[in-house]
Amino acid sequence: MLTTKRGTTKLKFSLLVVLSFIIGISLYASPLQTKSYAAANPDDNFSPETLQFLQSKTGLDGEQWNNIMKLINKPEQDNLNWTQYYGYSERLTDKRGFTIGIFGATTGGPNDTGPDGPALFIEYDRVKGATNPSVSGALKRIGVNGSMNGSILVIKDSDSVFIKKINALQNDPAWREAMWKTFYNVYIKYSVEQANKRGFKTALTIGSFVDAALNHGATGDSNSLQGLLSKSGSSTNEKTFMTNFYAKRTLIVDTNDYNQPPNGKNRVKQWSTLLSQGETDLKGADAAIVKVTSWEMK
Repeated sequence: MLTTKRGTTKLKFSLLVVLSFIIGISLYASPLQTKSYAAANPDDNFSPETLQFLQSKTGLDGEQWNNIMKLINKPEQDNLNWTQYYGYSERLTDKRGFTIGIFGATTGGPNDTGPDGPALFIEYDRVKGATNPSVSGALKRIGVNGSMNGSILVIKDSDSVFIKKINALQNDPAWREAMWKTFYNVYIKYSVEQANKRGFKTALTIGSFVDAALNHGATGDSNSLQGLLSKSGSSTNEKTFMTNFYAKRTLIVDTNDYNQPPNGKNRVKQWSTLLSQGETDLKGADAAIVKVTSWEMK
C-alpha cells in the first residue's frame, strides 16, 4: 500500500501518465476533436431569427449554411470555424480600406469605390432601433470616429482602435443579425435568384454562386458572378452548367488580386470536387468538407 509521501507522488504520476495516454489515443482516433468547427449542432451557429430568415429566403437549413460558410471561410481565413469572425477586422493593403466580418465587408478606398461596409453599419443602426438608420448613427453606437466621403467610409481613428471596436462586436446579437441581413442583401439574394432562374436549388450551387459573388463581385464586369454566369452556357442540366461555371471561374480567380495564386484555383476546386462526389445537398458532408478544405494556403 502506497502510504508514504514518495509513494503518493508515484501514484499521482502514474495516474497522469495513464490519463495522458487515454487522451492521446482519443484525439488520435478522432482528429476532428483537435479543432473546433463551431457548435456540434449546426443550427446553434445561428440565432433562431437568422436561421428562420435564411430558410425562408434561400430554402436551405442550418446544416447547409454552416457547410457553405466552412467552404467560404477556408480561403478567406484558412479556418473552418467561421463563427469566430463576426468581430474580425483588418486594414487591407490594396487600398480598399478595412475588411470586416464573416463576408469581408469593406469600408472602401481608391480600389473599391462601391464598398459594402456602409450598408452593414446602416443595417446595424436599424437593428439597434434607429428611426432613420445611418452610418454615423452606427459609428456613434460603437464609439468609432469616421464619416462618409462620397461612397467611401473614412475611419479617423487609428487602425488599432478601430479594429478593437469591431472585435468587441463579436458576440453582439444585433451585429450578427445585421451581418447576415447585409450579406443576404448584397450577395446571397442575387445568387439565389440566379440559381432559381436556371432551375437549380441545391446548396452546392447556391454556395458556389455566393462564394464567387463575395470574392469578385455579384454584378458588374465579366469577372463578377453575373459575368461568369453569362459565359457558362445555357444547359438546364445542373451538373453540366456548374462544371462549365467552375471552369470559367478557374481562369480568372487568381487574377486581379481576388486570391493569391494558387489559392483561387484551390478555392474553386473545393466546390467542383464536391460536385463530382455527388455532395450537392451538403447534408451529412462533414468528412467530405474537411477533406476538400485540407489544401495548404499560400
